[in-house]
Amino acid sequence: MNRSLLTSVMCTILLVICTDSFAQKYQDGLIDKTVALIGNDMVMLSELESEVQMLRARGLTADKSARCEILEGLLVSKLFLVQARLDSLTVNENGVENALDNRMNEMYSALGGEKQVEEYFGKPIYKLREEWKEILSDQSLIQEMQGKISAKIPSLTPSDVEKYYKNAEEEDLPIISTKYRIRQIVLYPDKESATMRVKEKLLEIRERIVNGEKFSTLARIYSQDPGSMNKGGELGMMSKSVFWPAFSNAAMSLKVGQVSQLVETPDGFHLIQLIARDGDMFNARHILIKPAYTDEDRTKAFDKLDSIKNVIIADSIPFFNAARRFSQDKKTSTNGGLLADEYTGSSYFEKDQLKPADYNVLKNMKEGDISDPFESLDNEGRNGNTIYKIIYLETIIPSHVANYKEDYSVLLDDANAKNSATAIDQFITEKQKTTYIVIDPLFSGCNFSREGWIK
Repeated sequence: MNRSLLTSVMCTILLVICTDSFAQKYQDGLIDKTVALIGNDMVMLSELESEVQMLRARGLTADKSARCEILEGLLVSKLFLVQARLDSLTVNENGVENALDNRMNEMYSALGGEKQVEEYFGKPIYKLREEWKEILSDQSLIQEMQGKISAKIPSLTPSDVEKYYKNAEEEDLPIISTKYRIRQIVLYPDKESATMRVKEKLLEIRERIVNGEKFSTLARIYSQDPGSMNKGGELGMMSKSVFWPAFSNAAMSLKVGQVSQLVETPDGFHLIQLIARDGDMFNARHILIKPAYTDEDRTKAFDKLDSIKNVIIADSIPFFNAARRFSQDKKTSTNGGLLADEYTGSSYFEKDQLKPADYNVLKNMKEGDISDPFESLDNEGRNGNTIYKIIYLETIIPSHVANYKEDYSVLLDDANAKNSATAIDQFITEKQKTTYIVIDPLFSGCNFSREGWIK
């Protein structure tokens, strides 16, 4: 990994949790000590080992090499923090609070609840929140400092970008993946009838549970949630924020052992049985059944889509107008069926951005082709709902090395990113030279990515 990239990664992932209770005991019996001095700041061994503890809580491992990387990341962070405080930069309090809540929920879910988190870190929740807030505040200052450094870089003009493009080696330029611009006409199956069938099935299952059958046994038989069905529907102790609000509200309102009425979420319909509750955390079993559609639904939709396609091919109506008239997808019908990214607004999609069913049809098409009807999924819920559609392949942009004429914005972003990385790298190098730094011999054998730490 090149040095500037590693520096960037380190500076963005330094979420080090300061807890001296879990410092590793080394071969000489050492429990804790200062392992680095950087200016007026210290890096403690316990500080480093607590990051190892955090990695393990996330299911990762950390060997000696990883500890060296963590230490170097801590040293880099200290350089940014010292300058940020000298420049009187301010913490983004809202961002820190949101990050803290996410951190707490992540640990609750990973370890099984508040009690387990306290046991794992050896501290009460309020103390962990205080320590983690301080660290996340430091991270906010680091980001502010990096932003300030990047902001000093002059804005690039089109001529600057062209010069960057002409001077760059081809292997250093971005690769543009194949992109597709497509339109669609979508029909939904008869959801009302399918929903009625699901409700009737779940009510039947609920009655069997009330009459004495085990919820877990029926979850293994009937649930369509692949993540929990083999565990009897059990989800594990998690924060309520992980689930759809309707699901969390229903689960949190139950008594232990009680079974809910039917609960509808974008994923489908659920029965929920509460196992345990702890603050904003709960563990529950659930049985998920999604509306299922019949061969008759599929045939009916395919016949209609075939008719629409035939009308378009006969030049009776352009695809654009047909989509506005017949498509039942409200997000695309008003724009002539044109698919667009909900976040960027781009109407060009790479392979990985498309539904698998869409790409399997698209890959065999040429520009101007209209597909046969096929079954796919929309973007609702976690996994999408069944839809039937035809697509029109309007444009294909083949994969290529970025060029100035067609990919100006990509080259601009790439040049800006490299300039920013270079400026940050230069900042670190300059601060290394002017800052008092001492590394403990315990880490003298580390193969740091940067020179200048050991003087």
